[in-house]
Amino acid sequence: MARRPLVMGNWKLNGSKAFTKELIEGLKAELHDVTGCDVAIAPPVMYLGTAEAALSGCGCSCGGKNIIQLGAQNVDINVKGAFTGDISSEMLKDFGAKYIIIGHSERRTYHKESDEFIAKKFAALKEAGLVPVLCIGETEAENEAGKTEEVCARQIDAVINALGVEAFNGAVIAYEPIWAIGTGKSATPAQAQAVHAFIRGHIAAKSQAVADQVIIQYGGSVNDANAAELFTQPDIDGALVGGASLKAPAFAVIVKAAAAAKN
Repeated sequence: MARRPLVMGNWKLNGSKAFTKELIEGLKAELHDVTGCDVAIAPPVMYLGTAEAALSGCGCSCGGKNIIQLGAQNVDINVKGAFTGDISSEMLKDFGAKYIIIGHSERRTYHKESDEFIAKKFAALKEAGLVPVLCIGETEAENEAGKTEEVCARQIDAVINALGVEAFNGAVIAYEPIWAIGTGKSATPAQAQAVHAFIRGHIAAKSQAVADQVIIQYGGSVNDANAAELFTQPDIDGALVGGASLKAPAFAVIVKAAAAAKN
């Protein structure tokens, strides 16, 4: 089954109003003629309004279908109520956000989010009609101990056990080896493919149909130097990009590499 790749930029705790406008204008200029690859950006929640305005009316040749979709970096499990500082799925929808990152290793580590709590976030996003981008992956110690598959299976199974394997229809999984995030290290294309193939196979054991369509991104220090070779791998369906997403030319190279490799 041909899967349409997705390249998503995770801006993390970076940006300003001016930066958001400038980067989006740069991305629109760089990506105006790209086809065959979905593109999304996840700025800090404070700048969703600025990003929404900057993305509207792109003025390019896309025929009114904006090439770049808006995403977000997190969501709460509650829709409304006395939950100071939290952001609901309905609030994200109000700003036109579509792809929502959950389970990022930084949330798991710094905020002690459990697999079960992340599964609840997954459920909240599905209920709202948004696309969960479920981040999974192992630490360096777990990798060296040969526990990569065990960790990935456990994190996926938290969703399957709570919601059923069909919950992954229309969802995205981002495999990000924690030892390769922001370190400059990256799994080799063969190593990344092996884990992606395991993830798809693990889901296929429950449902081949779900496994065939689920998008599995790679998220371990993807950059303009290694993107093309990563995307030639059969089970790598794009990327969740950190630092390289903060510069329009570098991010555009990654998007174009995905479009070229998968079409």
